[in-house]
Amino acid sequence: MAMFSERQDEKYMGGEAATQALSSTVVENAFVERVYEKISGVYDLTFGPTLHPGRLQAFERMIIAEGSSILEVGVGTGINLRHYPRSCQVVGIDLSAGMLEKARERIAKNGLRNVRVLEMDAAALTFEDNSFDTVYAPYLISVVPDPVAVVREMRRVCKPGGRIVILNHFKSENAVLSKIETAISPLCVHIGFKSDLDLPRFLEQAELRPISIDKVNLLSMWSLVTCVKDA
Repeated sequence: MAMFSERQDEKYMGGEAATQALSSTVVENAFVERVYEKISGVYDLTFGPTLHPGRLQAFERMIIAEGSSILEVGVGTGINLRHYPRSCQVVGIDLSAGMLEKARERIAKNGLRNVRVLEMDAAALTFEDNSFDTVYAPYLISVVPDPVAVVREMRRVCKPGGRIVILNHFKSENAVLSKIETAISPLCVHIGFKSDLDLPRFLEQAELRPISIDKVNLLSMWSLVTCVKDA
């Protein structure tokens, strides 16, 4: 079932989008896991400050109520965890044991008693249906082998009326930049993301109808996609 919005943005809903590939680059879980094991020690330095404005805007879009249950899909080193209200319960999942080790160190250092992290495949979540008020995927969708499968799982575990928030880089609408992003995508996967993930096709295939799409971070090259699950 699609997530219908307060406004449907026809700009992102192409009729043939569902039949086309999302990216020119194909990856498997084992490859992704190896990449993030390698960069876990430097992730906070390389992707921390530069991508932080988008993280802060994502928290605004989540509209976290007191006592909320939140799932962060692709928690990584736990760079977001200290920003959640202490009154909510947070579960973070990730496929990389190395990244999760850093997250657990951060949890202990900051005394985050309301947070736990688990090793799990984002495309095969082990949680029951309708478990979380908010499901958030920061900088994950362009990493996983099957973005659509991940979103379906995110929707499944989100409560009716809950929010699904996706923060990610998508291919530019500029023809020249998009060609460059497609050309360098096979290289970019070695630092953790596909640079040519197509937003209109992704939204179509995942049956997402956002209530908002905000451009964030440096040069507005990342998108913050907010959806509400049908009540």
